[in-house]
Amino acid sequence: MAQVQYYGTGRRKHSVARVRLVPGDGRIVVNGRELDEYFGLETLKLIVKQPLAATETEGTYDVLVNVDGGGYTGQAGAIRHGVSRALLQADPEYRATLKAAGFLTRDARMKERKKYGLKGARRAPQFSKR
Repeated sequence: MAQVQYYGTGRRKHSVARVRLVPGDGRIVVNGRELDEYFGLETLKLIVKQPLAATETEGTYDVLVNVDGGGYTGQAGAIRHGVSRALLQADPEYRATLKAAGFLTRDARMKERKKYGLKGARRAPQFSKR
């Protein structure tokens, strides 16, 4: 008998999270490690749990995540996006709740590219009169 699984892909900046929701007791495993072990900051743990809290499904699913690229904040945002998409697959009724909270929108903000003649994206070389 095949176990029911729901998939969702989340992205933010350079991070990509492949999320799998499996009926369970609420464990969250990121890259083979527990959530508390993977993310040190409480705010990042809170970001990951936001979609589950909004839909009141915190103890219903085990969340299995494979995430790579970017930094910790970007990865947490990508996981949130992926969990939201997977929840939507599990029950389309959650759409209004997740959309109102803004969890289904892919955050389009990216690093601005460096321009020629400048030291960074906008940082100009130091000006000297002489």
